[in-house]
This record gives sequence, C-alpha cells and structure tokens, in this order.
Amino acid sequence: MSDACVIEVRARTAGILVREGDSYCFFAAHRDFHALERQSFDSLIAAQTAASRCANGASEIRVDPTRTASPRA
Repeated sequence: MSDACVIEVRARTAGILVREGDSYCFFAAHRDFHALERQSFDSLIAAQTAASRCANGASEIRVDPTRTASPRA
C-alpha cells in the first residue's frame, strides 16, 4: 500500500491522505473540506466517511484533539 492516496467525494477531490505511522493525516484539496485539515484517521474508510459527511453539510464535524495532528512549523 502506498503512503498517500486521494479521497474523492461525488467525483470531487476532497483531499489527500498521507500515512503517518499507524494513522493517516488528511490534507484538504478544497475549502469545503477544510474542517478536516490535518485531522488524523485510523483508517482510509474513516477518512472517506468523514469527507462524505463534510460534503453532505454535516453541521458538526467531531475532531478528537488526541487524534489530530499538530501543526508543523
């Protein structure tokens, strides 16, 4: 499996997932998915699900601060 992949929602690029150890960090490709920027996911499926919810206009995207990647300098 590669260390990066693209997440698409409804034929639109949502972002790129980059493997970081045992998790994946999301980098938004479009402002509609900015709520997920640098959020860490345990699996590709979890990231896809979050991106789909974001695209569906979910009013609340839950971010677990213990799983969110810290900003890089």
